[in-house]
Amino acid sequence: MHAKYRSNLLRPETYINQFIDKNWKPLLQTPPFPEYTSGHSVISTISGDILTEIFAENFAFTDNTEIVFGLPLRNFKSFNEAAAEAAISRLYAGIHYRPAIENGILQGHKIAKHLHSQILN
Repeated sequence: MHAKYRSNLLRPETYINQFIDKNWKPLLQTPPFPEYTSGHSVISTISGDILTEIFAENFAFTDNTEIVFGLPLRNFKSFNEAAAEAAISRLYAGIHYRPAIENGILQGHKIAKHLHSQILN
């Protein structure tokens, strides 16, 4: 969290509301702290990498966690496919810029590699 306050980038909602359209709202609620990097992208990537190490690269699964909200089942060919979708969803939802997502993914891979070297080996 400390790094977010060092970079202190405005989230898309704040920027758009101040300079483009004061009534624009993102698809998801904007968290109340700076934008960079995307913590969701970091955690999703770590999870995808670690689960892939445990269950293999092409471990297909169905996600049913959102059906209670009226959304359909989601089928994924791998944990990394699901992680990539989770990361980019933050751009589509309007709460992160692409660099925050891409760098969050890079951070996630590095952290997963470190965890793997410390725990799984």
